[in-house]
This record gives sequence, C-alpha cells and structure tokens, in this order.
Amino acid sequence: MYPFAFQKTGPIGVFDSGYGGLTILKKFRELLPQYDFLYLGDNARTPYGTRSFEIVYEFTLEAVKKLFELGCPLVILACNTASAKALRSIQQHDLPHLAPDKRVLGVIRPTAECVGAVTRTRHVGLLATAGTVNSQSYPLEIKKLFPDIEVTGVACPMWVPLVENNEYASEGADYFVRKYIGELLGKDPQTDTVILGCTHYPLLKEKIRRFMPPHIRLVEQGEPVAESLKDYLRRHPEMNARCSRGGGCEFLTTESAEKFRESASVFLHDTEVDVRSVVLG
Repeated sequence: MYPFAFQKTGPIGVFDSGYGGLTILKKFRELLPQYDFLYLGDNARTPYGTRSFEIVYEFTLEAVKKLFELGCPLVILACNTASAKALRSIQQHDLPHLAPDKRVLGVIRPTAECVGAVTRTRHVGLLATAGTVNSQSYPLEIKKLFPDIEVTGVACPMWVPLVENNEYASEGADYFVRKYIGELLGKDPQTDTVILGCTHYPLLKEKIRRFMPPHIRLVEQGEPVAESLKDYLRRHPEMNARCSRGGGCEFLTTESAEKFRESASVFLHDTEVDVRSVVLG
C-alpha cells in the first residue's frame, strides 16, 4: 500500500496539523521537484493552535512515528505550533532512541534567520496562532540570532477558520484582518517587518497587504523554509542520499479522503490528489 516503506530510500515527510502546511509543500515541490514527498495532515484533530504543549507534543510525535514507519528518513514539521511546542523535545529526547539515523526539522528557525536582513528599525511583528505566540518561540529564536531585534506577537484566532472555510477572500474577513493588524501596530508602532507565522496565512496575503501600511515588509515562510531544506540536503549528503527522487507526492490524512480533497483544493488548486486515510496513536 505504501511503496516507500520497504525501500532503502524514502520520501521527505511533511507534517501539519491541518491544511496550511500544503503552502510549504508547494514551495518544496517548486524548488526541489526531483524529490518524493509524503504529506500527513492530522485534519481530524486540527487545530493545534489552542491546545496544550503536552497534547501538541503527543500528537506530533505520533505523526512523526507514522512518517518514519512509512519510510521517511527526514520529516519537516510544516506547522508553526508543532515546531514551537514539540520540535525540540522530539529532537532531543525521542530521536536518540526512536530513530537516531533520522531527522526532524521545523519552520521557525528558517523564518527567523531571514528577518535580520529585512528589518531596518529592528522592530519585528509576528502574526500567528495563540499557541505559537504564547510559546515565545519566535522571540527566543530571533534573539539568539539578532539580539538587537524586538519582537511583538499578536494571536489571530479567526484567520485559520476563515481560510479553512474558504472565506478568506470574503468581505467578512476584512474586519478580522484589520483587527489583528491594528492590535499589532498599536503595540509597537515602530514595526517595519511582519512575520506571517502560520502556514495558512499566505492565502490571506492579499487582504493583509491591503490593510498593512505600505512601508511594512511581510515575511512569508514558504520560500525561506524551502531554501533552508535545499541547503540542509546540500550540507548533509548522507541524508540527501537517503531521500528518494521520483518527483512523486502522496497525501495522508486522519480525516476522510474525500474531505481532504475538498479542503486541500483551496491550497493546491487541484482536486486530483492521491490521498489515503490513516489512524495515528
């Protein structure tokens, strides 16, 4: 059923709690079209943004184990909440005994690395889920790299539902886009760079740009994360050799396959996706 599971090489695993990670996957496939990818969405248990650290860690570890089981030597957590609340624990405490020859990477550090060259005022805003904002992962990561940068975060609890219910282009979305941008700039008027710290938010970019002051630069995650993956594979030839290259892509979901196809079409503009349902845990 899963051809990669019994091969010496396997696809790069991409995990998200929902559908937003498809925006990251899309960039991976544009930049690295020769590689195989296996996407897993925990769509039955989304959203992760309001859940506790313990639950996010538990669910994320289950997903990582499933992708390892299906032959992925490398897994990318294409989810800010999972990267914020589970990545470090999995890397430090689970991988050494679970799969010492495999690797799990996240989306926060690659995004943090690029802001230093963008901001001039050294005041950076973060728009993300409550889980990502409350974790303080972005300020901590950015401070390690750029101690002079101040980071202000605002949670945007309505943005993911707007995207997943295909209402992101509606007039009703305008209020919530203006609301959270206003909160952010009210907290720090010197902000000149804003990180879109959730993989759903690129679909709201047109509205965000409309209501954001024109001098403020937006940092999306897709390209920095894809470039970071390309660089990682270049710097780790032993891992690169274990990633299969057939240009294929399969999709797994904890929801029904039909529901996944319907919702994924918002992100991929493609209803013909090879998707199967799986059970985690």
